[in-house]
Amino acid sequence: MRTSLLPISIATALVLVASSGSAQQDVGLVEFANSGSAAAQESFLRGLALLHNFEYSSAAESFRQAQTVDPGFALAYWGEAMTYNHPLWAQQDLPAATATLARLAPTAALRLAKAPTPRERDYLHAVEVLYGTGTKEERDFDYADAMAALHAKYSDDVDATAFDALAILGTAHQGRDFSIYMRSAALLEEVLPGHLRHPGVLHYLIHSYDDPAHAPLGLRAARRYGAVAPNAGHALHMTSHIFLALGMWDETVSANRRAMEVVNAQRAAKTLPPRQCGHYISWLHYALLQERRLDEAKQVLDACRAQALAAPASNAKQSTDADDSDITGFAEMRLFDLVDAGHWNVADSREIAARSSVRARFDSAYGDALWSLRGGGDPQEAADRVTALRAARDGLLATLDLDKVTDAGNRARPDLMTRQIEGLVLLRSGKAADGLAVLDKVAREEGALPNAFGPPEIQKPSYELLGEELLAAGRTDEAGTAFRAALARAPGRTTTLQHLLAVHQKRGDAPAIAATQQILDHCLHGGTP
Repeated sequence: MRTSLLPISIATALVLVASSGSAQQDVGLVEFANSGSAAAQESFLRGLALLHNFEYSSAAESFRQAQTVDPGFALAYWGEAMTYNHPLWAQQDLPAATATLARLAPTAALRLAKAPTPRERDYLHAVEVLYGTGTKEERDFDYADAMAALHAKYSDDVDATAFDALAILGTAHQGRDFSIYMRSAALLEEVLPGHLRHPGVLHYLIHSYDDPAHAPLGLRAARRYGAVAPNAGHALHMTSHIFLALGMWDETVSANRRAMEVVNAQRAAKTLPPRQCGHYISWLHYALLQERRLDEAKQVLDACRAQALAAPASNAKQSTDADDSDITGFAEMRLFDLVDAGHWNVADSREIAARSSVRARFDSAYGDALWSLRGGGDPQEAADRVTALRAARDGLLATLDLDKVTDAGNRARPDLMTRQIEGLVLLRSGKAADGLAVLDKVAREEGALPNAFGPPEIQKPSYELLGEELLAAGRTDEAGTAFRAALARAPGRTTTLQHLLAVHQKRGDAPAIAATQQILDHCLHGGTP
């Protein structure tokens, strides 16, 4: 049997020499005993590290290179098949995975016979379970059981531990479930001290702690991960999951700028144009807004606008996920620009309305209505926009089968945002008690949802909106309670902190003023709140 450490002098050189192009020096350190040929090791190990980093397409390419070098290398086919399962994104390409396994051998029994050792057969068996019979959700649980058994059998195999932890996370089908996520963290914490450069251990720990309540526990992994895998864009971005949850805006900006530099350098090497929209860009834009670096935020938004509006309308996917297309990502960023910087361009709404994305049209209609109701338009215009919002919501719900949307926040989002606007309509028509009651109910419902990672799923957080309207009505103490509830879900959010500071100033509470001002200064000028 060969391992990634044989011969040891070669492996050491691959890790330490910057010019070697090692599979391990720029995307993490992995050591995985296997029976593949010596010539296939570098491609296989690079594929494994990239797989742990969720750099799925690059990982698949590396595993295919290993297959080319050693066509009978069973784990190279296992690795490629694993790249077609994205457990934390609720995505799986079953046909691609089964086609990959079929290239090794036509049946599961024949494939297992290709694996020379019991451990390799156990890994192959686990992936056969992952792509076996039953619904995806059933197979996720079956696969988690298979990985738990493999981990128990090979307790000193760090990759078995890491994949076991990831399989556990993949069973959280209804959104964030702390009991599930802490089970994953417990496994990873045991192996972290001895594997501080393992990309899977660091990566999956960050996912396990990816919420404001647990993010302090993930800070150690976040501070290490970017340095361990500096050539993996997803790894660089992932560190910001912890930074953002802690309101560490400088670090969030830096992580996502670095991620995009890596992504666009890799695209340039393939003669592809740079990406100006997408997941990392939206996080960068949000963090810039929190630090009130508005000129930089505008540059990022303008670049995404140009790319999104230049793309064919047919590129827009029908999804509740803002990351599914450039136009939906742009629509989401516009909303943050409205609520955090006060900017709104109705002409962009008309451009988006002409496109096919029902999510983007809904977000634009919501922004139009919010802008009008908060002083950006006349009363009749506001009424028309509320009507348009309801139509956009109905169109979204009619197009998408929300029963198949696993994330509870995404399911509830269209209704909660529409009801926010309906509450504002009541307030603006003089029905203050009714309007505040609607906003209070919406805020409580949003507050009961699992706390999604990243920027707020509803761009104008409902507790923040409620607090603003309570403050305007002179109900200062209640406003303070609402703002504190908003900060519990989005620590370090500058708009909320500024409003909470105003509450303390109205109350003349000098200690609270000083404490909140200190937190606000940290958020605006860098540092941990």
